[in-house]
Amino acid sequence: MNDLTSTELQELRELLEVEKIRRLKQLYSHLMDSGQIDALANIFTEDAICEFGPEYGNWIGRETIRSNYHDVFKGQNKFHAMHHCTNHWVDLIGPTSATGRSYLLDVVTTTPAEAQPIVWFGVYDEEYQKVDQHWLIKRCTLQFLWPNRMTMPSFDTPYPAVS
Repeated sequence: MNDLTSTELQELRELLEVEKIRRLKQLYSHLMDSGQIDALANIFTEDAICEFGPEYGNWIGRETIRSNYHDVFKGQNKFHAMHHCTNHWVDLIGPTSATGRSYLLDVVTTTPAEAQPIVWFGVYDEEYQKVDQHWLIKRCTLQFLWPNRMTMPSFDTPYPAVS
């Protein structure tokens, strides 16, 4: 087997970073759905911003994010809902910054089998920051697409930027 070129080594390093960010996004859904709200808040930067449109508003700072998630999920059993995040595209911007987009399929697990369990279809646009060698969510913007379309002006900007 041939040795890897310096370009290939760099590409592998970038893929490792992208995979770390994808795992962060998977952790986000798991912590939310399993009711581990304090751990969920800890995957955001101290100054993180969540933009959740007219449904939930803007949350600024980790402690506000923690408090608001506690309020949203108060009294719900673990996995009352499941946030399926798919099609995660990640762009590394620099050694400590990245952006990403993923699709949300949010379903409730407590509806009868014959009922419609879908709560939301949406798109997450996010910014990530590497802090002390760990990727965290810096900005989380959720564009709601169904059953009510509630998008922000930023949704009109094409993503990913294609040249």
